Amino acid sequence: MRDTGEFDVSSALLDWYDRHAREMPWRVSPADRAAGVLPDPYRVWLSEVMLQQTTVAAVRDYFTRFTTRWPTVQALADAPDDQVMGEWAGLGYYARARNLLKCARVVAEDHDGEFPDTYDALLKLPGIGPYTAAAISAIAFDRPETVLDGNVERVMARLYDIHDPLPGSKPLLKEKAATLTPDARPGDYAQAVMDLGATICTPKSPACGICPLRDPCQARFAGTQPDLPRKTPKKPKPTRYGHIYIAQRVDGALLLERRPDKGLLGGMLGWPGSDWSDAPVESSPFEAEWQVLAGEVRHTFTHFHLILHIWTASLPDDLPLNGLIVIEKHAFRPSDLPTVMRKAHDLWRNR
Repeated sequence: MRDTGEFDVSSALLDWYDRHAREMPWRVSPADRAAGVLPDPYRVWLSEVMLQQTTVAAVRDYFTRFTTRWPTVQALADAPDDQVMGEWAGLGYYARARNLLKCARVVAEDHDGEFPDTYDALLKLPGIGPYTAAAISAIAFDRPETVLDGNVERVMARLYDIHDPLPGSKPLLKEKAATLTPDARPGDYAQAVMDLGATICTPKSPACGICPLRDPCQARFAGTQPDLPRKTPKKPKPTRYGHIYIAQRVDGALLLERRPDKGLLGGMLGWPGSDWSDAPVESSPFEAEWQVLAGEVRHTFTHFHLILHIWTASLPDDLPLNGLIVIEKHAFRPSDLPTVMRKAHDLWRNR
């Protein structure tokens, strides 16, 4: 097996990054950083939370809307929950959005609106785990922390020809990445290695011929780079089913519920409905002449697929609410609903 020898990986990667860094709305370019422009920790934090489990292309518009509407962590901390959840809809993983608000409020109230600048202090904030704490401390504060996302894992697996499958190989990949993290420009380096994985050392058909690390890359030498990183096969996602009930009063008002704080879509507005299971029981929230709509709502969460059947009814103004929330016609905004509930609204509205 080859090793990297005397090849200076971090210097080669930083040289490449200085020429090829991607432009992103939350990023300070290497030239601007060299000129003394410092990243905004709020924007770095927000982008890292949004980028979890999704892509840069998917996040750009969300990030722009968020930072236009709430340009500082204090502004986000002061925002109503429903507005933030509504803007988040489509990014999924709503627990991240709830933790986003919790974190913003802790930073605003306990840290005078300033993010702490060390890994250990960042790790104590709501919703910030080891990866996010390392990314913020490196990118925003230029601390030599090791950042390990999917792109970095792929680069390390190929650079060192590591065949142990993910996720079990994460500790070894992080150990290898740590040996390369430089004391000088660690923030730029963290972004450089992520850019390399996103643009050159891609999952399929890596562009090895133009890679700045092609010479020391052990997988390229062995011809195994297309097969790395190996991954433990995932179990197929199960499918669950459910019923939801959309009721509208004669004055146009809609009846919704707030979901429990804990659990899927916790704390968000939605249509009342059954449990989501293999054989859900029809459980209308009150007596009415319910009619099932043609068609169904299909949605995929992290761990399962969901198929929902929609029931609808028209109601008198004086119906007992049974704990439901009345939203007047002029005040209802579909954008305040999570994506699966918005899909149900759209199917009902277009019936």
